[in-house]
Amino acid sequence: MTGENKKSLLTLQQVLESTGGVHVLGSGEFCFTSVQTDSRMVQDGTLFVPLIGQAQDGHKYVPEAIEKGASVIFIRLRNFEEDGDFFASLSQNNPDVFFIGVESTLYALQRIAARYVEKFPDLIKIAVTGSSGKTTTKEILASVLGQKFSVVTNKGNLNSETGLPLSVFGINEGHKAGVFEMGMNRRDEIKEIAAVLKPRMALVTNIGTAHVGLLGSRENIAREKAMVFSHFNGIGTGVIPADDDFSDFLAEQIDGNVVRYGEGLVPGVEFVEDLGLDGTRLSVDGVEAVLHLPGKYNYRNALGAIALARILGVSAEEIARGINSLRPVSARSEVIRGKYTIMQDCYNANPDSMRKALEFVSGVPFEGKKILILGDMLELGESSAEDHGLIGELAAGGGADFVIFAGDEMSFAYDRARRMNGGSGIFYVPGNGEDSMHRIAETVRGISRGGDLVLVKGSRGMGLERVVQELEASV
Repeated sequence: MTGENKKSLLTLQQVLESTGGVHVLGSGEFCFTSVQTDSRMVQDGTLFVPLIGQAQDGHKYVPEAIEKGASVIFIRLRNFEEDGDFFASLSQNNPDVFFIGVESTLYALQRIAARYVEKFPDLIKIAVTGSSGKTTTKEILASVLGQKFSVVTNKGNLNSETGLPLSVFGINEGHKAGVFEMGMNRRDEIKEIAAVLKPRMALVTNIGTAHVGLLGSRENIAREKAMVFSHFNGIGTGVIPADDDFSDFLAEQIDGNVVRYGEGLVPGVEFVEDLGLDGTRLSVDGVEAVLHLPGKYNYRNALGAIALARILGVSAEEIARGINSLRPVSARSEVIRGKYTIMQDCYNANPDSMRKALEFVSGVPFEGKKILILGDMLELGESSAEDHGLIGELAAGGGADFVIFAGDEMSFAYDRARRMNGGSGIFYVPGNGEDSMHRIAETVRGISRGGDLVLVKGSRGMGLERVVQELEASV
């Protein structure tokens, strides 16, 4: 039985052609049914891709991957040349495992992912990118399109140079639309992963300051995000925010159809009512729906998703069903009601998203006290001190009863906030270890007997969800 008959994701020839790789070891039946870069996730029939980072070389996990059932292994040719006896010994003991030598295991992963996507020429390929709101917008769009099409999407935020390629292997013949989030942590990353999916539709949420420390300026960020349009070739559609100051720049980069979204710009969509912590009521061609995500910024994200859905012929009734059925992704605009009403938004943070969250909490009607727990915004580079300082000013002047700044970078926010109001109701907890999380939770318990609104907002690397878990556990 051939690899194709066993439904290998790709044939040996397709793998070699797409990667420019060399079949160096192994014989018999070539077949792989999944792809992993983490040896702990390997199972029978997995193609294991050992990645090489600054801290470690994934090739040392090849024996573990084979033991767990990997059927195909990528090896960097340099590693094979330097340690050929090691791999020859592995092959001798596992003769049916195929070893493919490649120049770069990362680029080989991206290229086989691109080749796999080519197997589905009728798939509606959609990318979502932007400085903030990507995952939320992706989830809104997937929920809405899912009322009309069978949809495949990234799990969580697998949106990186490795996460996006791994995600596309979830596509199968039954899917009609693919909605894939694209993020970046370095220059040219969007360009590389756009070449994997080659989207025909792309939605941009905004051009903010996330990763400005890596790219140097918002102009560079806009230029990088615009690479999501690079495979349109005259027939793609870019959906861009009309109120962003880089909207015209983005439009100029689109070789295809340009659709702008924003309040009053999406045909048939009307804002009905701000429900505070319960979200936003809206109507589509008179059909009402409730977006169960608090904040006007989430309504704005929904407008982008609805604009794209309308292009694809999704009806008002289907859009309303998709909006109504959506629930917050864990740790993203998630409202948890208990002893405290906790607004947990600790999966990502940058000056733009932090500002929006503070504005929302400042304006939302609430009978109890308002407590802010604000963690470090990471990857801001040289502007970090000033950006955190400005957030300190906003937090101190936003009407909250108490503010707890958490993390080393938030010391700048704490200092600025203390200068503004003399330090009343303002606390600071350095670090992000377990002791720090416990101190934050203890501080909340000391200033609140319950019934209060607590915003928890910070970058993912802070791990502020641990504070939420401790507050919930203390009830």
